[in-house]
Amino acid sequence: MAKNPLRVLVTGAAGQIGYALVPMIARGAMLGPDQPVILHLLDIEPAAEALNGVKMELIDAAFPLLKGVVAYYRCC
Repeated sequence: MAKNPLRVLVTGAAGQIGYALVPMIARGAMLGPDQPVILHLLDIEPAAEALNGVKMELIDAAFPLLKGVVAYYRCC
């Protein structure tokens, strides 16, 4: 039976650590090789362009477990 995707929020996603972390989550290194995820990426407004670049790279990589990517740069 297929698992429902889990939503994972990564803050500072356009920074160096976030940029290194999100592909690992997308390929299953954090939650396991059979757990689909929807990544929510959050960063500050000055990083909006870089954040959208991270989002596009994740989509282009076509990770089988990645069921969606949402990028936010505004909070509250």
